[in-house]
Amino acid sequence: MKAIVLAAGRGERMRPLTDVTPKPLLPVHGKPLIEWHLDALARDGIREVVINTAWLENQIIDTLGDGARFGLALHYSQEGRDHGGALETAGGIATALPLLRGAADADCFWVVSGDIHMPGFRFNAAVAQRFAASDRLAHLWLVPNPPYHPQGDFGLAADGLGLADSAGPDGQRWTYANIALCRAALFDGIAPGTRAALGPLLFSAMRARRVTAEVYRGRWENVGTPAQWEALNATGA
Repeated sequence: MKAIVLAAGRGERMRPLTDVTPKPLLPVHGKPLIEWHLDALARDGIREVVINTAWLENQIIDTLGDGARFGLALHYSQEGRDHGGALETAGGIATALPLLRGAADADCFWVVSGDIHMPGFRFNAAVAQRFAASDRLAHLWLVPNPPYHPQGDFGLAADGLGLADSAGPDGQRWTYANIALCRAALFDGIAPGTRAALGPLLFSAMRARRVTAEVYRGRWENVGTPAQWEALNATGA
C-alpha cells in the first residue's frame, strides 16, 4: 500500500517562518517535520510515497529527492507547477490518484499531513489490510481536542463508526488527527486539478456509515503557529 503526505499548503499562520521555508521542512528536534513521517513509513514497510506540493515546492523536491536515503521511492504531484497553486486536501488527493494507484485493485492508501508531529504512530500493515478488505471509504485516527479546537470534529459510535452530526455515547466529539486510510472511491466526482476540501466528503461518507475511526492517545502535535513550533522544539524528542 502506498501513502500520500500532504505538503502543498501555504502555512499562513506560520508566517513569517513559511515566507521562506515550506512548513513541512521546518525542523523539529533537528529533522524536518515531513522526514519524521518518511522515516516512520519506511520503518513500517511502505515503499512508495506520493508528496503533493505547491508553495515553495522546489525546496521540498530538492531536499527530499527521490527518497532513496529514506528507503523509499518518492513521487511528486506538483500542484503549483501544474495547477497554479494548492488544491486543498481532497483536490490534491484526487489529482494524485494516478500516482497512488498501482495494480488495478490497489485502490487504498495512507494519508498523512506533512505538518503534524506523531513520532510514535505506527503505519500498521494489519490495520491497512483489514481496511482494504472492508467496504469502508475511510478509517480515521482521532485525538483528544486540543485547547485551540475544543469543539472537535467527529463523534465516535460504540461500533467504531464515525459520526458526522453528533457526539458518541461517551458524549464527546474528537479532533481529526490528519492521518487516515482512504479508498480512491471517496474522491469520485472530483476532477483532477479541482480545488476541494476533505471535510464535506468525510461528513457525507459518515452519514452513509462508510467511515470508521479510532482514538489515538500517543503524542500528537498540529504545528500551526510559530509559538507551537517553538514549544514543540523546547520539549524532549
